Amino acid sequence: MRTEQHRPLESALDTVRNLGILAHVDAGKTTVTERILYTTGTTHKRGEVHDGTTVTDFDPQERDRGITIFAAAVSCSWAGHRINLIDTPGHVDFADEVERALRVLDGAIAVFDAVAGVEPQSESVWRQADRHAVPRIAFVNKLDRAGADLDTAVASIRERLHTVPLVVQLPIGREDGFRGVVDLLRMRALVWADGGDTYEETDVPVGLREEAGRRRRLLEEAVAELHPAALEEFCAGSGLAERTLAGALRDLTRTGEGVVVLCGSAYRNRGVEPLLEAVVAYLPSPADVPPVRGTSGGTEQERAADPAEPFAALAFKVNATATGRLTYLRVYSGTVGKGETVLDAGTGRRERVGRILRVQADRHVDVDTAVAGDIVAVIGPRTVRPGATLCAPGAPLVLEPPTVADPVVSVAVEARRSTDTERLMAALVRLADEDPSLAVRSDPETGQTLLSGMGELHLEVAAEKVRRDHGLDVRVGRPQVAHRETLVRGISGLVYRHVKQDGGAGQFAHVVIDVEPLEPTGGESGEGEAEFAFRSAVVGGRVPQEYVRAVEAGCRDALVEGPLGGHPVTGVRVTLTDGATHSKDSSEMAFRTAGRFALREALRASAMVLLEPVAEVTVTVPDDAVGGVLGDLAARRGRVSGSTARAGAAVITATVPLAELFGYATRLRGRTRGRGTFTTRATGYAPVPAAVSGTA
Repeated sequence: MRTEQHRPLESALDTVRNLGILAHVDAGKTTVTERILYTTGTTHKRGEVHDGTTVTDFDPQERDRGITIFAAAVSCSWAGHRINLIDTPGHVDFADEVERALRVLDGAIAVFDAVAGVEPQSESVWRQADRHAVPRIAFVNKLDRAGADLDTAVASIRERLHTVPLVVQLPIGREDGFRGVVDLLRMRALVWADGGDTYEETDVPVGLREEAGRRRRLLEEAVAELHPAALEEFCAGSGLAERTLAGALRDLTRTGEGVVVLCGSAYRNRGVEPLLEAVVAYLPSPADVPPVRGTSGGTEQERAADPAEPFAALAFKVNATATGRLTYLRVYSGTVGKGETVLDAGTGRRERVGRILRVQADRHVDVDTAVAGDIVAVIGPRTVRPGATLCAPGAPLVLEPPTVADPVVSVAVEARRSTDTERLMAALVRLADEDPSLAVRSDPETGQTLLSGMGELHLEVAAEKVRRDHGLDVRVGRPQVAHRETLVRGISGLVYRHVKQDGGAGQFAHVVIDVEPLEPTGGESGEGEAEFAFRSAVVGGRVPQEYVRAVEAGCRDALVEGPLGGHPVTGVRVTLTDGATHSKDSSEMAFRTAGRFALREALRASAMVLLEPVAEVTVTVPDDAVGGVLGDLAARRGRVSGSTARAGAAVITATVPLAELFGYATRLRGRTRGRGTFTTRATGYAPVPAAVSGTA
């Protein structure tokens, strides 16, 4: 274990970049991360996904499966800048890991496959980054593959992500002959040696000069349309100077009006150095982003990214290791030193920071302090959960935590040996403590322990962690999806009168409510879906405001279990139209009870429908297997929305109930002799057909 002191360079905010790597699964983002570490000298050997030698995918399951499951933080240095890098998962089941990472990032590299272009999860993570206003640059990877085409990939970025791609490079060579790029800002060629360890800067090859000049003009035109200062220089007739163009690209990246696009082959180590230069040149430092906002004592406050400000940090990840319980922090303001005491602003509990670590995935370097702009891990806090705010005890501040999606799939988990039951429950609770998108509960009817998560793979990984990390032999049941219930047609004027007299103080509440469907606002994965809205139309003060709030709270209580099957209710608008009080017996508790029972009665009297989670499935299969795959999707209640051809294969897009996708990977391999692949993207909930809901 090494210890290092904070150098002035490391604490200078403008030389720090906090960024993530975002992509669809298998687009090559972990390889991009590994090449960045290798190129910056952080590692001295190239880590490879296929042989399990990567630095960031260090968990045994990640190496076994060849995919990123857990967001991993690493630090490296390039051109006098420290880069704190988070490699995020690309599989849809681990979208919450991406959400927590995006909450603490200042910028991101979006990696795209040069053959496939924008893929379903590429879209999802891009929209997540949009929600957090995270500036991005794009890296079109795998240009050495058969069928790779930069222009086609860029077109998909423009069309599917609704952004303006600003392409700053021209590939030299195609597919297996790809060997370098033309830098369209400096109009110089960069050609890599066979091993990719070195490159040579030369004049633009004669055969590419005309095309490079044309693309430079297109780049200038695109920038001038978006950037007023660049437009003024462009209209002067002499084109844009390199300095003007670079400054405009930086501005457009940071405002999100455009995305700089670079290209290369991470596997062959070609294009990584220019990518790092773009990170430094275009993505913001902590000093460039607005002050973080939080609340203290009910009032909103701002904290600037200044080491002299009171300490405030957000815990975005927690996991147990051989070193101890690691809490990953993004420090937004102030300074914290090892041995100091901090406050968990949400719980009011004080925690001691025993050690501060700069993290290299599963390797750690001790540091004495962490300052504004840092991403570090600390050992010492025992009860901090992801999303918690740690702050100076004398200056409490609560930062907005990352959003956590509701679990959509559950499995029953039990220990094969009854003597391990308590250990199993403790292990599951610990897992849920580390991963907020997991939930553990006991089924009151069956007595089974249920583990809920974001998908089949998510739960498989959790169960395997219990086996590996805790040495428990467990049995896992068949996955079950999480249904919801919603209104199709409501009712008006439902009257509920709550009166209770038992000798002491009585209870009285009289409410009249209208119930109607609440239309969804759009979105995916439940994002933007309508859940509940409440308003009061009571006139004349017949129901005091504090009782109105109590009625709303009671209605929310009633939404926990619906009349069809005890599932959560969504998509409901309640209007309190009238009511009455008693001078002595009315209370907030009485009106909350009235609100709960009134809505329960209203839902029983309304037309309701059962909802199930659905996903967009993208299946890539050989042409000769299309018929069988389409038939199988239809049997799974899938609705095919599109089909395109791609290099001897068919790409089929369909919307399929999540419950019908359990075990689909095995079925697809059998139908295509192992040549078919598929990906999923959660798209929300849809009504269950009557023929199915009778048995749901």
